[in-house]
Amino acid sequence: MSRTRRVSVAAFAAAICALVFTSLGAAADSPNQVADSDLQPTSTKFGHPQTPHAEARTIQHWAGETTNPVDGATYSYSMVGANPATVSAATIDVDIVPINVTVAGTAFNGSDVVPTVLASPLFQKGDYSSTSAASTATGGRGAGGELSAGNVDVQLLDATMRSQFNKIGTGYHLFLSATVRRPVTIEVPAEFGVLMTSRGGTTFADIDQTWFQPQVEGLTASLHYLQPHRLALFLTNDVMLYGNHNPMACCVFGAHGTTDTTAEGNGSEGRQGLQTFVWASWIKAGTFSPTKSWAKQDISGLSHEIAEWAADPFANNTVQPWYSPVAMQYGCNNMLEIGDPLVGFGFTQGSNSFDQTNPYTDGAFHPQDEVFLPWFMRTSPNDVSQPTQGAATGRYTFMGNLNRVSAFQQAAGGC
Repeated sequence: MSRTRRVSVAAFAAAICALVFTSLGAAADSPNQVADSDLQPTSTKFGHPQTPHAEARTIQHWAGETTNPVDGATYSYSMVGANPATVSAATIDVDIVPINVTVAGTAFNGSDVVPTVLASPLFQKGDYSSTSAASTATGGRGAGGELSAGNVDVQLLDATMRSQFNKIGTGYHLFLSATVRRPVTIEVPAEFGVLMTSRGGTTFADIDQTWFQPQVEGLTASLHYLQPHRLALFLTNDVMLYGNHNPMACCVFGAHGTTDTTAEGNGSEGRQGLQTFVWASWIKAGTFSPTKSWAKQDISGLSHEIAEWAADPFANNTVQPWYSPVAMQYGCNNMLEIGDPLVGFGFTQGSNSFDQTNPYTDGAFHPQDEVFLPWFMRTSPNDVSQPTQGAATGRYTFMGNLNRVSAFQQAAGGC
């Protein structure tokens, strides 16, 4: 990648950032290199939680409720697609909007990864009966094995939802159909973005979340081809966000949310319009430590956010508070976010030929493992096809027995 600074202000800002990194304890001989311990992979929410009106123009969804036997409360939720109880198929159209980002004179083009994302398990069908490798209990690479028997010739999200609701072998499906749109170009002001290099040697854009978030949210209104009944997927390449206006408070790799676009609708006759959307970044292998977050590469963040969008499209599904021992950055959390408890844990699927040039690549895609609804609700698993190693029977995550973390061999604990 070219690192030519376009203006002297950018060069000055980069120099200042280098001094900041050194003062924060980064290696003196490489002042903008960040240690693995400072790279905390995480996700967030954009937009605002919404509750759609009965006649709202928005994504196809269904409503359900489950009574939690531990706290006695009944929790309601909305999810994308057709109700699994009807054993119906739904196809959701997706507008892929690549975002080409320039930070400190260096281009990070979302358009570069569009072909491989289209060729990935997110949009292509595959066989999920087994996998060649999966995360260990500490997040590194481990052996593969049986994954999800019977989930054959399906997309990743479809396989996840079918397993979650024990609908493998039925007519229940949740398909995604993609349309690629013209790239959007964003040049990040010097005060809101820097270049960072991980210990693995990968360089990525590190952008202030408070600046980047409204840029993405604004696109849901300004891009008039977006429609509430379709998912807007904003795609970046090697772009991370930082919080607290501190580049070392890294790294947010994706978000999902909802914006109210009622005023943007044509012929809506005053009906509420809620646009659901996902922003996520392609993650170069080696950005995160391969010994602690082996699976945190390529489509890991994309799979995380798309699965969470499907399980919580309006960002308002709440559950009894939970805590994850492998994702402590989320604290004591009451959101039904099926990717957050297992951020960084995943498995291999399919063949990936993009950017396979560094020592951390293995020629595969790396979807993230996802926690299922019964884990949050403290109920028995819907999918009982696979006995766990714990006391319960059935799978609480998509990886099932391949997830060796004991906290996910049983329902969630409290916090």
